[in-house]
Amino acid sequence: MSPAARGGSHPRPRLVGRPSKFDYSRVTVSFDSAGDACTGWLYRPDRPADPPVVVMAGGIALPREVLRPLAERFAERGYAVFLFDYRGIGDSEGTPRGLLSPARAVTDWEEAVARVRDLDGVDTNRVVLWGHSLGGAYALSAAADDPRVRAVVALGPVLSGSALLRARPFPDVLRALLAGVRDRVQGVLPRVGPHTVPAVGDDAELAVVSDTGVRGSYRRLAPVPDVPARSFLALARYTAPVEEVACPTLFVAGSYDDVGDAEAVEAAVADRADATLVRVPATHLDLLDDEGALGHTLVFLDGVL
Repeated sequence: MSPAARGGSHPRPRLVGRPSKFDYSRVTVSFDSAGDACTGWLYRPDRPADPPVVVMAGGIALPREVLRPLAERFAERGYAVFLFDYRGIGDSEGTPRGLLSPARAVTDWEEAVARVRDLDGVDTNRVVLWGHSLGGAYALSAAADDPRVRAVVALGPVLSGSALLRARPFPDVLRALLAGVRDRVQGVLPRVGPHTVPAVGDDAELAVVSDTGVRGSYRRLAPVPDVPARSFLALARYTAPVEEVACPTLFVAGSYDDVGDAEAVEAAVADRADATLVRVPATHLDLLDDEGALGHTLVFLDGVL
């Protein structure tokens, strides 16, 4: 339920303005992931000369443009940033378009990190992964398999794909799974396109996230895409390996987040000595322009790096 639906609102500091473009440069960099070309932006700060690198990606099919203001703020602070689109999202190649596949996305993360480590003029021994929503979970998966990652920031992470299914009534769970099976069948038939559902939809709509408030916030950021319904099947089998991540990790949870549930995040990290959990008064997508969330992140990164 949104804060407005609870009968109130929550004041929060929001990101305003943009850093001077004299503080950083930006170039487009591509990399290969399973034969498809993925595209990203590389931000280089004006100083220091050999900066640490924050690798960034979002979740629920949001294109990288949505994360541009955050990438600029990291670059202003002196961090290099590589902000990329997954296969099938934004400018990146890959079919089917918009597929929400944890296995595919984690491979994209691993290839993005490998590309960053081939760059000159950045400190490749200080690589941090930053992800929002499903991207936060994927970043944790990539870090669990890469001991060289120095730290992870998971913003409003959706730690269990099956939680997106369990959050709806059982008949809707069944509809989602049947839609996924239909899409799988159509995917092997010639001249038949994928069976799709909206990435986010109204409360009563069959979508990956069925929440009217989230849908409204998403539409203010980017057009809502349709994604292959087989995404339900892929997500249902995925859980982020939180306990396998060996590096320091910051979890930023929104107190009003009904997608990356703060209570679930707190329970998942309770026994991790090197995990830090902070809460801010924000919804799932509010976290992307919340000054408090950014402030906590910068303090964490400055301390680790």
